Amino acid sequence: MPDATKSTSPQTIRLTDYAPPEFNVARVELVFELDPVATRVRATLDLRRANKGSAPLVLDGENLDTRRVAIDGRDLGPGEYRVDEGKLVIEGVGDRLALETECVINPEANTALSGLYRSSGNYCTQCEPEGFRRITWFPDRPDVLSVFTVTIIGDASSNPVMLCNGDRVDEKPLDDGRHQVTWHDPWPKPSYLFALVAGDLGCLRDTFVTRGGREVSLQVYAQHHNMDQCDHAMSSLKKAMAWDETVYGREYDLDTYMIVAVDDFNMGAMENKGLNIFNSRYVLARPETATDADFDGIEGVIAHEYFHNWSGNRVTCRDWFQLSLKEGFTVFRDQEFSADMGSRGVKRISDVNLLRAHQFPEDSGPMAHPVRPDAYVEINNFYTMTVYNKGAEVIRMLYNLLGAEQFRAGCDLYFARHDGQAVTTDDFVRAHEDAANRKLDQFRRWYDQAGTPRVTARGEYDAGARTYTLHMTQTCPPTPGQDRKQPFHIPVRGALFDLAGNPIACRMAPATDAVHEHVFELTGSEQTFVLHEVDAEPVPSLLRGFSAPVKVDPGLSSAELSVLMAHDDDPFNRWDAGQQLALSQLVAASKSIADGAPPNFEETFLGAFGRLLESEIEDGAFHALALALPDHAIVAEELDVIDPLAVHGAIDALERALAARYLDAMVARYESFVPEPPYAVDPAQAGRRALKNRLLMYVTAGDAEIGARLARAQFDRADNMTDRMGALAAACRFSAPGTEEMLGRFYEDWREQPLIVDKWFRLQAASPTLGGIERIRALMAHPAYNATNPNKVRAVIGAFCHANPVHFHATDGTGYDLATEQVLQLDPVNPQIAARLVSAFNQWRRYGDPFKASMRASLERIREQAGLSRHCYEIVSRALAGDE
Repeated sequence: MPDATKSTSPQTIRLTDYAPPEFNVARVELVFELDPVATRVRATLDLRRANKGSAPLVLDGENLDTRRVAIDGRDLGPGEYRVDEGKLVIEGVGDRLALETECVINPEANTALSGLYRSSGNYCTQCEPEGFRRITWFPDRPDVLSVFTVTIIGDASSNPVMLCNGDRVDEKPLDDGRHQVTWHDPWPKPSYLFALVAGDLGCLRDTFVTRGGREVSLQVYAQHHNMDQCDHAMSSLKKAMAWDETVYGREYDLDTYMIVAVDDFNMGAMENKGLNIFNSRYVLARPETATDADFDGIEGVIAHEYFHNWSGNRVTCRDWFQLSLKEGFTVFRDQEFSADMGSRGVKRISDVNLLRAHQFPEDSGPMAHPVRPDAYVEINNFYTMTVYNKGAEVIRMLYNLLGAEQFRAGCDLYFARHDGQAVTTDDFVRAHEDAANRKLDQFRRWYDQAGTPRVTARGEYDAGARTYTLHMTQTCPPTPGQDRKQPFHIPVRGALFDLAGNPIACRMAPATDAVHEHVFELTGSEQTFVLHEVDAEPVPSLLRGFSAPVKVDPGLSSAELSVLMAHDDDPFNRWDAGQQLALSQLVAASKSIADGAPPNFEETFLGAFGRLLESEIEDGAFHALALALPDHAIVAEELDVIDPLAVHGAIDALERALAARYLDAMVARYESFVPEPPYAVDPAQAGRRALKNRLLMYVTAGDAEIGARLARAQFDRADNMTDRMGALAAACRFSAPGTEEMLGRFYEDWREQPLIVDKWFRLQAASPTLGGIERIRALMAHPAYNATNPNKVRAVIGAFCHANPVHFHATDGTGYDLATEQVLQLDPVNPQIAARLVSAFNQWRRYGDPFKASMRASLERIREQAGLSRHCYEIVSRALAGDE
């Protein structure tokens, strides 16, 4: 049967077309007879008509070799059912029936990594969002919840471990050298949460006792040679389970919780009920092989998938338009967990940096969509920063508006009211309305309207009246399909400081308490707020903690931003004041370079940076972030016409100017961290390493010889991957003397560790000095590169397209040509990964020539490819929309 991922005229799925399922599936019994190229799947579905009528039974399937179809034990002949464009259709069925099917699938040939496939000789699955239909015929939609019982039969020597959702209920050997295991999951779940893993795997075991007294067997599976890298994952899981009980009152509900690390995986991880399958990069870690960022990432992703047990599994989404119901809420939960495990300020800064660098451009591009999209061609294209990270910011705003106590009450009501159901974002908001006895009609616009709102604030101080009047306006630019936006409900946390940096306590209204921080609820296009008993001319600190996903213009001078940069008691706003100062320098410098003039940097910023460098800040990670310049994408987002080489030139020039001016201080500060103590996974130590490596990057920018000497010494003495990578990153960024020799040593030391080789690939592919076209092609020809492994593709082609603006945007178009070539080669193999690469062209209209014309030509070339997947088709067609 044809591959349903291919289509010349893909169908658009719309939220307004949602209809409940015609049939529910009360119970599912599956039997798998594993074979690398011919796995046999027998399915028995207990089907019950959900609505009155006589509609046919319609099931979903892709790439299935159907051997048998039967109803209530009677085999159907070819004329009694039909298979048409990914649908099995049976007319004239009753209101309740037992449907039996038998299909054969080829896991070995499944390079799309959706459904059942093979990874490093093992079997594993990925069923979200629509992979289960590649396993057997089924109503593959999230609002059909079923109880699964699954028997797996496989060769005992090659598949000693055979896992599925739920708890193991039976296991026995067979006479032919095979064995079989049966699993039962008592909790109804949609098909996208189904999981199966089989192979020869090692297992790390532990236990966790819930508050209710259930002893849960915890199991982390990986390839045998990786078992010494699983301890951190297990520790992170236990922390997450305890945190969810304490903060949300949520206990685990099965006797077994399993995590499996696999090398070939399109996503980061998957929350399948009781059997989480992870990209190995989010499980495997020890100090010698993983950086501090890796340890933090593993802890956060382990927690995220565990938290889904309630926010996604016990209560799931009705349809895929509601994806943020589970993902936005769970991202918020994992962000708060990580903040509690480490530095809250640093975590907030990191999350906002990610949002500004990636989600804000998404909001201003052709794929802009609301947190709850209203239409899609390929749902995989909407696993986006908007749905996940902006969705989390919507939850955070709800938290800010209601307060901790009422937000928790709303969550408790949501879980209690909808346990075992597939629901919508409206249901989530309604639970919080009911718990807080407060209407949130306007707030719902965050789910329906796309784009990044822009808030402008201007203040007036009346010394005689002791008042400060704050005028705010909000606008939101047009996005595809939404030319005009209604005002959002925006919580703006704010505080005042005097010109010396002292906090000012004041009143929102004369009868209220005098407090330092207030929440201004901006609901109109224009709104005025008056603060009383303000005894000194203030400097406003607005959007504290990034209380809403908006762009804010507070109208502050460089001197006022310098006050906040030095004294703001909100870590995010203190950091952001410095970022806004730096951003203004970089935007001006980018325009100058684009116009052929040299950049010029203001003394106000240079001096403020020097004071920041010399200050003693206890949190080294915060200090490192405060010294970093804004990301290339953040600078580009502020320009009307983007010249990517000018943006890079501006960042490079400012980095070198700061390094040259403060080189001696930077070297001295760096050397104060040497020698390092023995490595420990500890937030304070990690902060010192972050600051040390930030300084090394600056030193290398200021003097390549000194930087090379320090980097080489750090590389030689390092007892951990963080410092090795810090040294190598500085050398690669500026092509310092000895870089190639260090790269060669690094590869020889770690060539047997695929995840570390990915780091080696990524450093080179993203380097503005090393990562030219010739280097990229050499990396693609390297024996360690594998174009069917998503991690390898992301490390080389993904890094080149998304993190190497100098060479991707080469003026001769060779970077675009390489990316286009790779998209066309990958699309038939793994369309999800190909589509991620295509997105590098999304902002083409905002670029000046020659970039704009060349990017458009690449998109047109991709669009003309015969048999283009709907994944790539949707992105390309939206990028070129209106450009016929």
